[in-house]
Amino acid sequence: MRIAHFSDLHYGAETLEEADRCFGAAIDRAIAEDVEAAVISGDATDHGLDLHEPATRRLCAQVRRLADHCPVLMLQGTFSHEPPGTLAVFALLGARHPVHVADRIEQVALTAGGEWLPSAGWRFEAVPPGARALLTCVPTINKAVVAATVGAAEAAQAIGEHLALLLRGFAPTNRLARARGVPTIAVSHGTVFGSMSEHGVPMAGFDHEFTTGVLFSAETQAVMLGHIHRHQCWEQDSGAGRQCIAYAGSIGRFHYGEPGDKGFLLWEVAPEDAVCALIPTPARRTIDIVFEGRPDLEALREAAASHGIEGAHVRVRWTVADEDRHAVDRAAIARLLAGAAQTKLEGRIVPIVCARAPGISQLASLADKVRRWAELAAVDPACVLECLDALAERAPTEIAEHVLSGSAVTNEPALLDPEGQGEVPALEVECV
Repeated sequence: MRIAHFSDLHYGAETLEEADRCFGAAIDRAIAEDVEAAVISGDATDHGLDLHEPATRRLCAQVRRLADHCPVLMLQGTFSHEPPGTLAVFALLGARHPVHVADRIEQVALTAGGEWLPSAGWRFEAVPPGARALLTCVPTINKAVVAATVGAAEAAQAIGEHLALLLRGFAPTNRLARARGVPTIAVSHGTVFGSMSEHGVPMAGFDHEFTTGVLFSAETQAVMLGHIHRHQCWEQDSGAGRQCIAYAGSIGRFHYGEPGDKGFLLWEVAPEDAVCALIPTPARRTIDIVFEGRPDLEALREAAASHGIEGAHVRVRWTVADEDRHAVDRAAIARLLAGAAQTKLEGRIVPIVCARAPGISQLASLADKVRRWAELAAVDPACVLECLDALAERAPTEIAEHVLSGSAVTNEPALLDPEGQGEVPALEVECV
């Protein structure tokens, strides 16, 4: 079967132009390639959308156009992007072919009549008669539910262990399908340990859902993944035939600093083999220009000329000290980049940090710290040290009585008693 695999469309108010242009071009190409089915492996929306929003209308129109050509399967993605229930409306579009929303763990058969037949439970016990393809669907796992059951500290390990058991549990049905000449496909949304993010960062940690070995253990020929915005794939030859795992990546370029092409995957899936190819979409072009200090306008002019900023989305970054923050001429930078489709200026300000008493924290005693402070402040520490000794040796009541008794009388002029009964001493607390 020839299957079009789309992922991470991220339709939203801010991403609508990029998402709709790229997804529309991808659908045009998929129809031209005469694909027999289409899979959207999660994150069709960037956030929860209201029905009256332009992004909702455009996404529904594009999915309807795709479903007029072939059956479409949509998988539940990340809950923060696709709140539960978001995809339900797409099953009601009424296109020429059905749209199936996979929001639970299940297997779905694509019948010879072009209908989707979901399993009653988590898998089929036998391959449905007339099946043209068998799809194993594992949508986003709700980690909060797992954490509430086993505890937050154990949640990551529990998810990995249960997904490994689950995927191995699908293998018997997939073997039956392969024996009957039915192509087998797994569709999921999550992170593979060791995969690369769209910014080239290896995804290494204990909270990632899958390993390639776990995904291969389901014994499907193709594994169509979503969530990571960078296209990448893994292949192996095994007793299950030629197997391939692949991320389609995001349909467009939604962030600065994402290298490589954006697009969708065109799959050829057979009972014993699976191959895929990335078909690029007209994603926007982004340029990053970074300065360690104040932006150099001449260097910026040269960079703009060498990269060709016409129609590109340009981000300029710089790092300056707090006292130089107003020396950056943002207006001049904007004028130099006037031909860009969008200009984003990001300045990082390094605050001035003054050490009030460097080295004081390394001294052992409080008295030594007072002497160090007095040395830096150019004052006589004797008075403060006397007060410190008094606090260490005397009770608070004794110190107060000593002060009130007149022992702290200074050489200041005496004050007259307001009642006319003579003079009263002028008291002064010298050190507090």
